[in-house]
Amino acid sequence: MFRKSCVLGAVMCAVPFGAALARDVEVGPRPAFLIEKMADGALKDTLMACSGKPVERTLFSIGHRGAPLQFPEHTRESYSAAARMGAGIIECDVTFTSDKQLVCRHAQNDLHTTTNILGTELAAKCTQGFTPAGGDKASAECRTSDITLAEFRTLKGKMDAADASAETVGDYMNGTAPWRTDLYATAGGTVMTHAESIALIGSLGAKFTPELKAPSVEMPYDGFTQADYAQKMIDEYKAAGIPASDVWAQSFNLDDVLYWIENEPDFGRQAVYLDGRDSEDGFDPLKPDTLKPSMQELADLGVNYIAPPIWMLLTVSDGKIVASPYAVAAKEAGLRIIAWSFERSGPLNSGGGWYYQSVSDVISGDGQMYEVLDVLAEEVGINGMFSDWPATVSYYASCMGLK
Repeated sequence: MFRKSCVLGAVMCAVPFGAALARDVEVGPRPAFLIEKMADGALKDTLMACSGKPVERTLFSIGHRGAPLQFPEHTRESYSAAARMGAGIIECDVTFTSDKQLVCRHAQNDLHTTTNILGTELAAKCTQGFTPAGGDKASAECRTSDITLAEFRTLKGKMDAADASAETVGDYMNGTAPWRTDLYATAGGTVMTHAESIALIGSLGAKFTPELKAPSVEMPYDGFTQADYAQKMIDEYKAAGIPASDVWAQSFNLDDVLYWIENEPDFGRQAVYLDGRDSEDGFDPLKPDTLKPSMQELADLGVNYIAPPIWMLLTVSDGKIVASPYAVAAKEAGLRIIAWSFERSGPLNSGGGWYYQSVSDVISGDGQMYEVLDVLAEEVGINGMFSDWPATVSYYASCMGLK
């Protein structure tokens, strides 16, 4: 496997320490905490029986932006934490700087919520500087395309949040949700280029699922086309010597997925179509036959993986959580399914929020997290689960013998 120490700048010199910590999976107290809150039954008994046993790293457990429930997302610290918690695959969301260099950020225009940019001199370069709350909500917009790679490297990652009621920059940046924490963000997270993430994640023994993010700038950007962008992301894996079988390239843009299928077929075989069609008028996961393209049409185009949010895969029948017609249709078409994102909604005592909206009527507390995950794994048959705290999924997957 890939081993290159300190070849991509001083930030990588910490890799051996991180790699050493990641050899043994550490899930901490959270799985036990959730299991104790479960209703008595066979699933609870099975999960309790695995207590104290070694937890194996699995490809089923995917670090969503690393481990951002507690660590600043898309930072070295967040990726290292995800690997320690048994994530077999770790995500770098990929966007680009003004000099067209690839970096890890969830969106091209999120620097104002995910980094300290507003507290630095680079704030002057933001697309929109900080506007305090008044008649409207406080706002700002800072893009990776506003700055160069060299400038990007000077930033520190923070927990993704902003206080829309703030009247000062400091208060605006200090908006972390109470069910997350700033405990591991006080010194700032180490931001990463896409190439640096490849080196780090590989050294930690995990595999890769980069997401090509939709640009906030008009494309082509200074001659940089969407195809150039999609190709550049793949080229960085090839340059690092990473086999295509270790990479699950993702995009909400079906054209990106089809580009990889046609132009990089080895990578295209595992390309993931992120299904965001819930934003379209008339979308109904209970009526998958109305989707365009249909599940079978996607399969006929060469798509092998589809990745919808959790709620699209579930519904309620006779008071129980079951697979939705959307999930059934995907399976019938032979599509492999990856779901997103576990541990992102906060406490489930009020129905679970957006990610659980299709089953909110029967969700009443955190003890049902593993109930939901079990339905997704056993009935829906998902191949992997993104999680903001991979330990929760890693414990389940290892206990159930998932790969």
